Amino acid sequence: MISSIQEMMQDIGMRARVASRAMARASSEQKNQALLHIAKVVRQQATEIQKINQVDVERAKGNGQDPAFIDRLTMTPKTIETMALGLEQIVSLDDPIGKISALQKQASGIELGQMRVPLGVIGIIYESRPNVTIDAAALCLKSGNAVILRGGSEAIDSNTLLAQIIQEGLASAGLPKDAVQVVTTTDRSAVGEMITMTQYIDVIVPRGGKSLIARLMAEARVPMIKHLDGICHTYIDADADVAMAVKVCDNAKTQRYAPCNAMETLLVNQDIAQKVLPTLCKIYQDKGVELRVDDLTRKTLEANGFQNLVDAKEEDWQTEYLAPILSIKTVANIDEAMNHIEQYGSKHTDAIITNNKAQADRFLREVDSASVMVNASTRFADGFEYGLGAEIGISNDKLHARGPVGLDGLTSLKYVVMGHGEIRT
Repeated sequence: MISSIQEMMQDIGMRARVASRAMARASSEQKNQALLHIAKVVRQQATEIQKINQVDVERAKGNGQDPAFIDRLTMTPKTIETMALGLEQIVSLDDPIGKISALQKQASGIELGQMRVPLGVIGIIYESRPNVTIDAAALCLKSGNAVILRGGSEAIDSNTLLAQIIQEGLASAGLPKDAVQVVTTTDRSAVGEMITMTQYIDVIVPRGGKSLIARLMAEARVPMIKHLDGICHTYIDADADVAMAVKVCDNAKTQRYAPCNAMETLLVNQDIAQKVLPTLCKIYQDKGVELRVDDLTRKTLEANGFQNLVDAKEEDWQTEYLAPILSIKTVANIDEAMNHIEQYGSKHTDAIITNNKAQADRFLREVDSASVMVNASTRFADGFEYGLGAEIGISNDKLHARGPVGLDGLTSLKYVVMGHGEIRT
């Protein structure tokens, strides 16, 4: 019997490492069969999934969790169907594993190429969102990796049920159940073990709040694919189409408040502020969004009869609200907008609304973020919307992956040499 958290995690790690060998040689047909089986069972057990999830939700409410947290935790019929669709979309994607880039003959006679291979064992540490259990496992499975999932204690019942469904899918395709393991203890020391298990885990992907990721950045010995904040901006340029700006910026903020790709700061060119701000801000206030504004924005809005505005403080420009709160700043030009993004942004997702191609091109080239958009809602910065099937997370780093991380981000390349008896002289 396993007598400690350390021994339990070591055992999980060893079994994952063994399973990763089997996953690396698994055929595309096996992997797709497992994914389709999981999608079928997810749909069949949708009512049971919601029932179990409600236990987690009620426990979180009883513990006083905020609405944004509850939103991330709750699994609706739409959430469940999106999981199933994501699984099916991953099935439709080309399997990258084992592909060799065009072999190039060298002067020595050898042929040199690169083969795409799995990373090996991936550890996912996440909070609140039980759908991550399915999304992350599916991407790791299709990319030939084994995965250790450590969800938050608040979603333990949901995650345990989903793990059982995943393991049933693996078994149906003749793949090892240990390829996807969920850490069932809620003891936080399990996280400390995971992030130092360099002998078993090749990369950690944290999905959660700032405090979790900050802790892992300070303590982890295993490399990470991560982002710390999602302070996303939209800049409405002087040459923007007003109706488009209103529609896109409304969606970027209010379609959902909790995701990391929701807009947190709106930047508006002073030459278009009078045309766009009154209409847009009425929509925000009608939807209950608190507006935190700079002096120029306040003058524009108060001249149009707006009340209940809050003065934006320095900390507002640095805050990921994940709530119905929006900071707004009126800027002189695109340079001031980009300087603001450079100073306060989190290199996650930033957008420009403009019909001026030269301004759009400058924004695309100069804004140093993982996703940069023209005339589109920041809410599109998502693996499912990018056609990745789902995402294991979003990376603000430049190595090893950047932006929504799908199949390719969960693989690496190794050189392969095809020889004909050549020797080096």
